[in-house]
Amino acid sequence: MEGRRRVLILILVAVLALGCGFAGGLLASHIDMQQLQTSLFGPRVGNETTTPVEQAPEDTGTTAAAQQQTTVVHTQDPNIGEAIADKVLPSVVGIETSYEVSIGGGYSYFFGGGGGKTLTTAQGTGFVVDEAGYILTNSHVVNDGNYRTVTVLLYDGREFSGTVLWNDPTLDMAIVKIEAAGLVAAELGDSDTVKVGSYAAAIGNPLGLQFKFSMSQGIISGLERTIEVSSGTGYNTTTMEGLLQTDATINSGNSGGPLVNSSGQVIAINSAKATSGEGMGFAIPINSAKPIVDQIKQTGQFKRAYLGITGIGLEESNNYDANEYKTRYGTARGIYVYSVAENGGAAAAGLQKGDIVINVAGTEVGTMNKINTVLVAYKEGDAVNVVYVRAGVEYSTQVVLTGALE
Repeated sequence: MEGRRRVLILILVAVLALGCGFAGGLLASHIDMQQLQTSLFGPRVGNETTTPVEQAPEDTGTTAAAQQQTTVVHTQDPNIGEAIADKVLPSVVGIETSYEVSIGGGYSYFFGGGGGKTLTTAQGTGFVVDEAGYILTNSHVVNDGNYRTVTVLLYDGREFSGTVLWNDPTLDMAIVKIEAAGLVAAELGDSDTVKVGSYAAAIGNPLGLQFKFSMSQGIISGLERTIEVSSGTGYNTTTMEGLLQTDATINSGNSGGPLVNSSGQVIAINSAKATSGEGMGFAIPINSAKPIVDQIKQTGQFKRAYLGITGIGLEESNNYDANEYKTRYGTARGIYVYSVAENGGAAAAGLQKGDIVINVAGTEVGTMNKINTVLVAYKEGDAVNVVYVRAGVEYSTQVVLTGALE
């Protein structure tokens, strides 16, 4: 009896030991899985998994600016060209100008001897800036105002006779007026906000009306460009400053057409291209044209404001030598004042022949064309600050602008 009791006790102890070992194994396995889970996914909070926070690296003395990197993200809509075309094309026009050209005095098989004149045509582009019929284009598109007829072709196929209300060859801008209903005015942007690399699209009539209402696109390649352009005869040249450069394709016939941004806003007027290179077009910033357009819309005409001087840029002179001019004039850049109108604002402010004008209205100037561009934002009676150099000494004065003077 006693022996049987001992056997039962031994069996009970063995069962309990086996049960404890199995439970301990399960517990250990559970703890190991929790640790593995924590190491891979982080501690669980409720039913969500939280991501461990990585500690900031130890400061090694490198500045935050040096650690920053520029990230390029492609965000352009692949259909942006279609949207721009839909918005802008109804505002673009074709312009055909007829004008007389002289024939040489020698013998001519077709025209006989003795010289004379014949009628020729040229084609370009423009765009509507007001539904009342005002169209902005280049001065050279309307032959600098020397024309027999101007015909305007609208995007919807209608044709109208146009009248040149104003043009200026030095600015290469003109305003043409037509009498038509249902016109769509282009939206004008802000050319001062344009940056290198900004999207740009050129719309116009390359190589004439055979390829009318064409569109090309690219980017803004450069700002504040200065180029020399020749007249139709090639004998006279004009310096144009402050232009936008673009690789959007511009050809003969695109002149006067809009250069637009990614929002379909006009940022410039296409004007010229480099003949010795590819993908180098130049356009007049639209902000230069806005005051002209506004004044013509209000009064029907544009009256330029003048300082009352004639002059030439030092850098435009023959045999330009920066060191020599610096010694002689006290500056190597600016406009040498050749004459001062007696009744002009410059004379009243004390400017004299031989002064070098270097800044007008807060803008550095190196050519008379640059002064003309600056002053389109002002009218007769406005006062502008003028900085000039005389005998190596810099002076500043206020000049009251006047109208045209003989």
